[in-house]
Amino acid sequence: MLGAAPTDLLLRDGVVAEAGPGLSAPGAGVVDADGLVALPGLVDLHTHLREPGREDAETVETGSRAAALGGYTAVCAMANTSPVADTAGVVEQVWRLGREAGLVDVQPIGAVTVGLAGERLAELGAMADSAARVRIFSDDGHCVADPRLMRRALEYVKAFDGIIAQHAEEPRLTEGAQMHEGEVSARLGLTGWPAVAEEAIIARDVLLAEHVGSRLHVCHVSCAGSVEVLRQAKARGVRVTAEVTPHHLLLTDALVSGRSELASPALASNWSPAGAYDPVYKVNPPLRTATDIAALRAALVDGVIDIIATDHAPHAMEDKECEWAYARPGMLGLETALSIALDVLGPEWDLIAERMSRTPARIAGLTEHGHDPAPGVPANLTLVDPAARRVIDPAESASRSRNTPYARMTLPGRIVATFLRGEATVLDGKAVK
Repeated sequence: MLGAAPTDLLLRDGVVAEAGPGLSAPGAGVVDADGLVALPGLVDLHTHLREPGREDAETVETGSRAAALGGYTAVCAMANTSPVADTAGVVEQVWRLGREAGLVDVQPIGAVTVGLAGERLAELGAMADSAARVRIFSDDGHCVADPRLMRRALEYVKAFDGIIAQHAEEPRLTEGAQMHEGEVSARLGLTGWPAVAEEAIIARDVLLAEHVGSRLHVCHVSCAGSVEVLRQAKARGVRVTAEVTPHHLLLTDALVSGRSELASPALASNWSPAGAYDPVYKVNPPLRTATDIAALRAALVDGVIDIIATDHAPHAMEDKECEWAYARPGMLGLETALSIALDVLGPEWDLIAERMSRTPARIAGLTEHGHDPAPGVPANLTLVDPAARRVIDPAESASRSRNTPYARMTLPGRIVATFLRGEATVLDGKAVK
């Protein structure tokens, strides 16, 4: 357990019944957790499960299994499905599929605008009142670029303490963009995605959130300049939270040119990238520079960036194994996120729990999640072997897709077991069902 001497945990009726040395119970199953760390079940605020519409890339069930294997007990499913999750009917479908899978709690995120088109507000109130109880709304993959529409969305969700989660990208600055705008893009002859396209939208939206007094969440922050905008906004008391992805904490834009450049010398020591122009490194927002990564890592530690969120984005083979210009952006993340966090933060288990469980659960209003293992709390937890090392093999992924940028990389830590309300979803590193 976090900050505690070695102890036993007794799980009963969906909660942690007891914690202490020498516990036993007649007929109880026993998991040998000697040397393991018990964390509150991880919570991901940014997952793409693709169902309905792209079940060839992922389903709620396969994505849930990948999440459980990564130590997660709850994930928030983004709205860019087909049909788009912009009505009560679609978000309820995703919610029910999650309940049927029974591997993690799947909390749908509703679209801000109809069809993600950025023209008129979706049925925010109906989604909030549905069985899915939607509280976060996002057009992720698309920016809510119209400032008047963004203001209306912030005003609308304020009535029920909802959140607008913004994909910060000024579209007029990123037309045709293929990767980060900088030295590497100029050398490769690829149209650049400038950092200011992200920074400008964040600056605008924190001002709108401040004016309205509503809650804003910034998805996948990727630039040093964005960190400074967020720092200033938080100092003024703006109700803004922010996330960073594992890949933006580790991978640089140099990988697009085939150079083996990571923000971690330890992970780079015996690893080679896939090669120049490999679409596995194409993502939105794009991989940035080592300077940006250093700023993101520091911001994650000091709390300017509140959480790690995976932006798990599975794609079918034909959407990734093609020419760079035609490939869809996105990377897998659920099964490797905790390992990247260990590399970034070290074995600072309380900080890892804060950035990957407690805080995302608070932001999303998932009251059953984000609790340290203690008597009386819901038994949503994960057991981690901090001494383990594993080589990532895409073929072993529980996801239907294989687009992981960490192939052949040796990562620290291993999820040994995951429990959802006291029921094992993962044991000995393998999915139970």
